Amino acid sequence: MSRFWKVALIVIIVIVLLAVGFRLVHKPGGAGQGQGKAGADTPPVPVTVVPVVKQNVPIYLTGLGTVVARNTVTVSPQVSGQLLSINFKEGDPVTKGELLAQIDPRTFQAAYDQAVAQKAQAQAQLDTARSNYQRSQTLLAKGYIAKQDLEGLRNTVTQDEALVAADKANAESAKVQLGYTRIVSPIDGIAGIRAVDPGNVVSTGTALVTLTQVHPIYVEFNLPEQNLDEVRKAFKGGADLEVSALDRTDSHPIDAGGALQVVDNQIDTSTGTFKLRAVFDNKDGNLWPGQFVNVQLKVSTVDGGLVIPSQAVQRGPDGDYVYVVQADKTVKMQPVTVAGEVGDSHVMIDKGVALNQQVVTEGQFRLKPGSKVDALKPGEVPPAPTDAQLKKAQAKGGGRHRGH
Repeated sequence: MSRFWKVALIVIIVIVLLAVGFRLVHKPGGAGQGQGKAGADTPPVPVTVVPVVKQNVPIYLTGLGTVVARNTVTVSPQVSGQLLSINFKEGDPVTKGELLAQIDPRTFQAAYDQAVAQKAQAQAQLDTARSNYQRSQTLLAKGYIAKQDLEGLRNTVTQDEALVAADKANAESAKVQLGYTRIVSPIDGIAGIRAVDPGNVVSTGTALVTLTQVHPIYVEFNLPEQNLDEVRKAFKGGADLEVSALDRTDSHPIDAGGALQVVDNQIDTSTGTFKLRAVFDNKDGNLWPGQFVNVQLKVSTVDGGLVIPSQAVQRGPDGDYVYVVQADKTVKMQPVTVAGEVGDSHVMIDKGVALNQQVVTEGQFRLKPGSKVDALKPGEVPPAPTDAQLKKAQAKGGGRHRGH
């Protein structure tokens, strides 16, 4: 490329840069004037507002809990023998005293019969000894028997009585062993999966099935140690503290009919938490042993708390705030302190707002402090513009276009 073309190219670039710079220098002034003029005539921003209301607000403490069976029993035979039958269905409820399994009773039946026969034999010997002793007492009065012989007969009666008592105890023991061949449920509960099939020879300690009691049922959960004093004060007051079990994923209520039963007597130093246990009737069977749940413990109720929709609260660099509608239909940014959640859609405000103040719940993204607003009720829509308003807006638009 020749030197001439190089110089020409440099000159063209300089001219373009100067033109762009001129445009940038003069554009802000004109734009600012246009915006200022438009801002003075900007129509009110339609927003949805609701008043600050007062209501009684329950205070909850939340924690992660585990459902625990009230009673868990591992059923095992108390005698050895062949398992003849399983009389329960896995997963079905069983009642206390219901037959769960049967062990071959023949050996134990024979032992019981033998013990009963021995008792009968001893009883017969005792009856004979008593008769002899009674007759001998009559003969002693007539001088036909020696006193020493009478003492021997009395001792024989005592010995036979002891034999009868021993045989009776043996018969009772054999009867108990025979009864153990019928394995019955010790509690009302749900049968688990059986561990042994019929036909196997089982012995004492062999686990057959595990039963769990789920009506009622426990929920154990933990809370931070800083909540201990609050819980203890509320619990000592004699009130039944309400406990609700919520689904772990979406906080859907599973059972809201629980009551706090016990607060543990120590704090876990490794986690800085203390354990609590609540009891639920669990009539519908929604709670199941081993299930993880979110737990809500109601410790108190705030009388006359100030409540607003949670969507009214905005997050700023200096903390939470709301837009409050003033008497002149403008809004101001009001810092607030949120005290807690009220249900799924509202929050309680500790300070920052007053009763019946109007706070903006929709349309905040178009607002800034001092903006004029058209306050609408929830679900209300702004009216359609009139012909005069449309013409005025068109005229303003045309004027701005000619200015540029």
